[in-house]
Amino acid sequence: MHEDSNEPIEQLQTLAAQLLDRARVAGASQAEVSCSQERGLSVNVRMGDVETVEATRDRGIGVTVYFGQRKGSASTADLSADSLDATVHQACAIARFTEADPAAGLADPDLMAREPRRFDTWHPWSLEADRAVDLALACEAAGRDADPRIGNSDGASVSSGQSLSVYANSHGFVGHERGTRHAISCTLIAGQGDAMQRNGWYSVAFKFDDLESASSVGRRAAERTVARLDPRRTQTGQMPVLFSAETARTLIGHLLGAISGGALYRGASFLLDSLGQRLFPDWLEMIEDPLMERGWRSAWFDAEGVATRRSALVQEGKLQRYLLGSYSARKLGLTTTANAGGVHNLLVPGNAGTQAEIIAGMLHGVLVTELMGQGVNTITGDYSRGAAGFLIEHGEIVGPVDEITIAGNLRSMFESIEAVGSEIDPRSHIAIGPVLVGAMTVAGGE
Repeated sequence: MHEDSNEPIEQLQTLAAQLLDRARVAGASQAEVSCSQERGLSVNVRMGDVETVEATRDRGIGVTVYFGQRKGSASTADLSADSLDATVHQACAIARFTEADPAAGLADPDLMAREPRRFDTWHPWSLEADRAVDLALACEAAGRDADPRIGNSDGASVSSGQSLSVYANSHGFVGHERGTRHAISCTLIAGQGDAMQRNGWYSVAFKFDDLESASSVGRRAAERTVARLDPRRTQTGQMPVLFSAETARTLIGHLLGAISGGALYRGASFLLDSLGQRLFPDWLEMIEDPLMERGWRSAWFDAEGVATRRSALVQEGKLQRYLLGSYSARKLGLTTTANAGGVHNLLVPGNAGTQAEIIAGMLHGVLVTELMGQGVNTITGDYSRGAAGFLIEHGEIVGPVDEITIAGNLRSMFESIEAVGSEIDPRSHIAIGPVLVGAMTVAGGE
């Protein structure tokens, strides 16, 4: 994969066109093709020794055909003519023996994207294995040397990858995307015996120059690990819970899962028939912006070629729309929202200051910095998860807590959000700061 040449993209586009032509000749009434290439390097070190050095080169071809409303799909990584013919043949054979589905088919041709965009997400890094190892070792060493209480390590890693993809369909749509992703991470262990604590930090960016330095990642991992030592339990009861920006993203993730088309048409969501309902305080908004520069999920078309656009998901606390591709939209009697493949960049503006300022205004509560377990019922919205973080008393952090459980119901939790902070964690497509939920059940050991 050349760093700056368009040749690989042109090759994938040519391949996609050939596969669409094969599908047409085979009798398919509609067809779509996805082609991708990826290349990457990843190294892992632990306790000053190199554990793994892995270079990857992957490619994939996916073909979906429709015979009326009967659908068949097949995939391959072999680009030989025989393999491509066999892949199309297999997809067609599956479609011919599949029951017709009234919701099956490509998205409406009038909805196809027409204006290609670039989002400054392509910044290849000529990273050699030796250099990657040096960075990982420096990262871990900086963390281990930062505090004498750090006696062990889960290791440090450095990775760099780049990917190209092309999507085309028989409506005449052809679109491509390309992006790079570079990362440095470190996880450390402090304390002795049963009192050991583990934590870490990572930095990720499209461009190598935008990464935090290896040493700063290691030191940040050390600070976070040592801060977890000597945890206490808290009394069981109702109290405010402040989710750090990292953990606040998971709350939004539960919302997105509940308003996704698949969950809705299967009846597996606690937010059925919630369009227009107030789910959040009236000051809270969520904006999806697929077209932002250097967004983690920026795209001018969705997984079906439908044009994306900036639009509100939540406005004045009310749910404005669901997240639909064309299939789920047809199942629900609605129109696609250009979310085939999921949500793009989601922005949640804050109404409060920094995390420290929110803490200063809390009489009592917990700051949650880590969540464990999968105790969320998407049908009822019941929420119960293991957690760790810090106890807050009279506007100050008084010490770490772990082995606690936080519980509630997502509907009630959404309604009782009191603050969204201004400190956004930039490492995700969900841009949100810390979130203060006014009351949850916190179960401790006392």
